[in-house]
This record gives sequence, C-alpha cells and structure tokens, in this order.
Amino acid sequence: MDATAPNHAFSLGSFMTPPPTIAATVRAVLTGKAVAYTRPGSRSAIAKTVRPEPVYCHATGLEGDEQGDPRVHGGPDKTVHLYPLDNYEWWRGQLGGHPRLEAPGAFGENLTVEGLTEAEVCLGDRFRIGGAVLEVSQGRQPCWKLNDHFGVPAMAKLMQESRRTGWYCRVLDAGWIRAGDALVLEQRPLPEWNLDRLMRLIFDRNAPWDEVRAGLELPLPESWERLLRGRLERPSEEESAPRLEGPPAG
Repeated sequence: MDATAPNHAFSLGSFMTPPPTIAATVRAVLTGKAVAYTRPGSRSAIAKTVRPEPVYCHATGLEGDEQGDPRVHGGPDKTVHLYPLDNYEWWRGQLGGHPRLEAPGAFGENLTVEGLTEAEVCLGDRFRIGGAVLEVSQGRQPCWKLNDHFGVPAMAKLMQESRRTGWYCRVLDAGWIRAGDALVLEQRPLPEWNLDRLMRLIFDRNAPWDEVRAGLELPLPESWERLLRGRLERPSEEESAPRLEGPPAG
C-alpha cells in the first residue's frame, strides 16, 4: 500500500467474505483546472477535459486535476469522483436532450464509469482500477455550481432528491488509470450500506434515529460524523439551502 494513503482507510482484513464479481468499466478519465466561475469570487474546475492517455492517480488525485474551493472539495476523503454513465439516460429524461449529457464529464466527475450505480456500490468498497487502488469514502453532496453548469436553477436539488450523486474515493495505492480499465472489486466490508441507502440517510434530516445511530457506526468522514451527531442533538439547525442555492449571482 502507498505510504501516503490515509491511515483511517477501513478494512476488515481476513474476516471479509469474498466480494461479488462485477462488470464495470472506466469509459472516460477527466481532469480540469480551476478557473473563475459564474458568481463573484467563485472558482471551479467542474468543466473537465477527457484525457485519452493514461493519467497517474496519486494520493491527492489525478495528475493535472484541481479543485476550485479546497475548503469543501478535494482532500483525502474526496480525492477522485466517479459518476455512472448508466445515470445519463435518466438525466436525459429529466432535462430533455441537454447538451451537457452528450459527452462524459457532464457532472464534473474524474472517472465516468459504466456498469455500476449508487444502488450497487457500497461504502468501503475497494476497487483496483488499472494500477491504482481506490476505496469508496462517501457520496457527493451536490452544490449550486451544478445549477450554473447546466443552466438549471434546481439541478443540485434534483441530484440530491434523486440520490444520483456518484461517489468519492480515497486513493490507497497510486497508479496509472486509463479509459477501458475494469473496476475490479477487491473488498466489500459493508454490503448492507450501498450508496443509495447512505445518501438517503445523509440527505434526510428526518431519518429515523436508529438509522442515524447505525450511520454513526460507519467509517464516515469527520464532516459527516458531525452532521449525524448534530442531527441527534440539534436537528433544527441543519441547513442545506446555502449549498444548494449558493451566493447571490451579483
């Protein structure tokens, strides 16, 4: 394992049952540079470019990729974002032939993958992709930059309500990744916690308390632990509008 991998990566070692066989493939590898964005003072790297050549994936992400706001993007728990190509058809039904959906990278993802969705990926899943090993660390909490990227004011809210968010991975082993690489599932420690269930919990401020407590037993990023603990202690203080709607356009 790469010495730079976060020491909080989740593993059950030899006690884990063999993972199921899946058939999923990387259809595109994408990176982007952070540039001035649509609202005063904002920056974003959501507009990413397909990389036809192999791209090196290290502990901080894909070579050549950037984040517009490091306070909320990037970091060890949000190093690489994967998004299912399988979701694109559903979005076409919602948005009606939107030009963003004509090519991979519509959602600012790093890896557009086919053959796997949020209903099939689980928290803690460990995938070998090319020469790299990635571990699913959390789903995506969509923000207002998607609204402006698509020109659809409620885009982030629609992604949240649909739970078609894609997922983030931390990098355990660095290596080269290219389009056409298979996603080989090596470990699945939490088969009962697919991303759809997890994101339902994260987005539903009225989730049953037993589900919240079960969530607190998971290897969650610190920010999500705080969110769930706050939900038990101060549920009325939870607020998502600033993330979904963003600052004034100016």
